[in-house]
Amino acid sequence: MTDSEYRAGKVAVIGRPNVGKSTLLNRLVGHRISITSRKPQTTRYCVPGIVTTDAAQIVFVDTPGFQLEHVSGLNRAMNRAVARSLQGADAVLWVVEALRFGGKDAALQSMVPHGKPLVVAVNKIDRVRDKQMLLPFLSEIAKRLAATAIIPVSAARGTGVDTLVTVLAPLLPPGPRVFGDADITTLNERDLAAELIREQLFRLFGEELPYSCAVEIESFQARQGVRVICAAILVDKESHKPIVIGRRGEKLKEVASKARRSMEDLLGGKVHLEVWVKTRRGWTDDKRTLQRLGFDMDR
Repeated sequence: MTDSEYRAGKVAVIGRPNVGKSTLLNRLVGHRISITSRKPQTTRYCVPGIVTTDAAQIVFVDTPGFQLEHVSGLNRAMNRAVARSLQGADAVLWVVEALRFGGKDAALQSMVPHGKPLVVAVNKIDRVRDKQMLLPFLSEIAKRLAATAIIPVSAARGTGVDTLVTVLAPLLPPGPRVFGDADITTLNERDLAAELIREQLFRLFGEELPYSCAVEIESFQARQGVRVICAAILVDKESHKPIVIGRRGEKLKEVASKARRSMEDLLGGKVHLEVWVKTRRGWTDDKRTLQRLGFDMDR
């Protein structure tokens, strides 16, 4: 393939909470770079995943769920990140759940920039027992959305994922590869470490607590081939601190142990991880804290 035929660009991945955007990104990339849990709105940052083929290099950007009900500084920053990702994308990948398209799905339609190619991934088809029900649903989506293509997929099993890449590649502008063949994300190891700790908060604690927590990496060093990481879990209320720590520190040890193993799997090396808990009241509306956590607070 000549340089003039090669394609390269960004694809914004959108969808309501719990449709499997992060699972799909991880399947596309082949590595678990975007954190997942059974709770909705686990994703807080825009997470780029790089897929390189002989025909194209695609940067998929997993976006947080757009916040319509909450008005904290954190949620406003997340909404700005989603809007910027959509405006800066060359194409949009809209993930919907098989046999489920409701008001929260339809609300996203106005966010898709006019004139940008749109591909719809109908996810979780592995959960549909009667596959004959898929055809009328796909027809309904085709009527609702002006999509270039509608692809049934299973992010959990990998069904249809290669087809997504094949369909999206020609929609990108001609251009050379920007990243190396082995690159999988533009996130640095510090950011990935923070996210893997936050993932465990979502997986191990109750419904509300993880949403009021953040993770701040206070130091990240490499010593004789070992990554030495010191991290603080920020909680909004003093009463949350003993919950995260647990009796005799057992809960915090579990968070750290599971996060460390995830880091070693992803980063490919030994990790020494120290984690503690700090109370920082009102951090979701504190500009300086949000900036340290990587959010753009200029607007």
